[in-house]
Amino acid sequence: MPRAKLSAVLPALLLVCLATLLAGCSSTADDKSANWSANKLYSEAKDEMNSGAYDKAVPLLEKLEGRAAGTPLAQQAQLDKAYAYYRSSDQAQALATLDRFMKLHPASPALDYALYLKGIVNFNDNLGIFAFVARQDLSERDQKASKESFEAFRELATRFPDSRYTSDARLRMTYIVNSLAQYEVHVARYYYTRGAYVAAINRAQSALSNYKEMPALEEALFILLQSYDALGMTQLRDDTRRIMEKTYPQSQYLGRGSKSSQDAWWKFW
Repeated sequence: MPRAKLSAVLPALLLVCLATLLAGCSSTADDKSANWSANKLYSEAKDEMNSGAYDKAVPLLEKLEGRAAGTPLAQQAQLDKAYAYYRSSDQAQALATLDRFMKLHPASPALDYALYLKGIVNFNDNLGIFAFVARQDLSERDQKASKESFEAFRELATRFPDSRYTSDARLRMTYIVNSLAQYEVHVARYYYTRGAYVAAINRAQSALSNYKEMPALEEALFILLQSYDALGMTQLRDDTRRIMEKTYPQSQYLGRGSKSSQDAWWKFW
């Protein structure tokens, strides 16, 4: 390159280098946590979580994982980060963090909490205001998350029966099973109202086979009875009615349910 052109380019290059250097210094200066100890990082992260600023706690916990690698504090940071993601409504990141924790620390004394938190993250217990407006309930939602929640709680109860989290996990398992039974009945009802009686029979039988002593099974039997009646399968209809009368002698469905009824049996409200 000719000397004249080189001399013209050099000032620009120097300015670029200087700007880069200053930017690096600035970013270091802006990172107030750069020289914090692991304990200081953890204290600040906990303060952010206690104030509800979970999005601010996550980067602090990630730094703590690196600085305290191989220590119990790093494991605690992973669990707290999963909780922070959960409270920030980032379910995918919360579950990924928990799965990573359980893979890296299978013998951790906090494994029972990790399983419990995984169950909680997947636990669909609150559909919010829009669900109320839409008159939905838990049984009408996709049940994949509920099943994964149940599996996490079941593993917790099986492996750690004396854990402080197991009692609550068992209560939630009961709730989930009832929800899953309601879901099967909801689908059976959907098919019945659209005249898909064979499909309604299959889903009602699925509920009756897979779930025992759940409140939703009363309606499952009645959908079965009505579907057999609609298909002209009188013997099966009568057999189902006898079972229902014996199992649920005070059933409201038996007094309401006929295809000629003005009000649909499932609309009690």
